Amino acid sequence: MAKKIKITRDDVMPMEQYGALRAGRRKNMAAYKKSRRVHVGPDATFYFESFETMWHQVHEMLFIEGGGDAQINDELNAYNDLIPNGKELVATLMLEVEDAQRRAEFLATMGGVEETVSISLGGMKIVGVAEQDLDRTTADGKASAVQFIHFPFDPVQITAFNEPGEKIILSIDHPSYGHMAAITETVRTALAEDFI
Repeated sequence: MAKKIKITRDDVMPMEQYGALRAGRRKNMAAYKKSRRVHVGPDATFYFESFETMWHQVHEMLFIEGGGDAQINDELNAYNDLIPNGKELVATLMLEVEDAQRRAEFLATMGGVEETVSISLGGMKIVGVAEQDLDRTTADGKASAVQFIHFPFDPVQITAFNEPGEKIILSIDHPSYGHMAAITETVRTALAEDFI
């Protein structure tokens, strides 16, 4: 079966059926997401998305908001672009600071962070491309706490990423936040499934 890269209306489960399965699905999704999460420095976490994570998100939004059939197209339009197309990785970058005052001060210094993210491997660098749905840095330089980043890979980079044991580094190179983290073998194996 071909890898799915778009959620269609046919993929959407009736909400009564989803509600009956929701607790178990949420538990399974939490375990699934664990191997798709990378912390970079103290305040940034990348959550790498997939068909499965976006299917779950669409169903959660439909279940919680209860908009019925009229809501489905909006949710598909919102989340389908975050499913990897087979030649990329896609991540939600969360800038997570619990203290409200510190969070406001931190985000005020993080404008343009979405343009400073990259993945390095085998002497190659894949520069992140911010989702273009809306500007997530305000005119006064404040960053949104949530950023959506695409990492477009060429065939050579995909081959390198798929190599077990490959050293892969995820970086944020922002003047106010310069941090990097190694992608573990567990995470590399999980993310390799996003490529066709």
